[in-house]
Amino acid sequence: MEYLDTDNLEKIHNRNLNISSYIVDDKHILIAGELKERNLITVYKRSGEPIEPNVFHHMQIQLLVKISELKIVDIHMKIPGAPHDNICREMENSLDKIKGLNIAPGFTSKVKKIAGGIKGCVHLTTLLLSMAPAALQGYWIFGAREEHRSENSILDIEKYLVDTCWAWRKDGPLTK
Repeated sequence: MEYLDTDNLEKIHNRNLNISSYIVDDKHILIAGELKERNLITVYKRSGEPIEPNVFHHMQIQLLVKISELKIVDIHMKIPGAPHDNICREMENSLDKIKGLNIAPGFTSKVKKIAGGIKGCVHLTTLLLSMAPAALQGYWIFGAREEHRSENSILDIEKYLVDTCWAWRKDGPLTK
């Protein structure tokens, strides 16, 4: 298949993830994430009742991260909107057990063990797993905000970057 020009296609669904990092103090950053998913056309329930275009998933997560260890010291979640409001809102604390985890290799598998499948909400988990690499970017930006700083340590590069992509492959030019 060739790459299609989407300007000429009817868009029916949209999922937006918005993730930002904030300085809280000299030891912590806040990672704030939001997932909004919407249908862009009228759809129908099984009963035939129409559902007009709207936001049907709206999830928010805030992570307080201790910079020195990339450790999640606190988490807050909100579900401002979901297709099954009362049932879905039961999951607003489903990620509480990630408090204390470090954002490091193995984080994804730990989160899936804690909140995967019927133990959690796939939308909250999707948002959280998207926030982890953004937290790493926030960590590097936090450290790079000083004009006269030392380079990222070799340990950080080995722990967080080596073999994560083509550019940072072990035998590539960036790791030498």
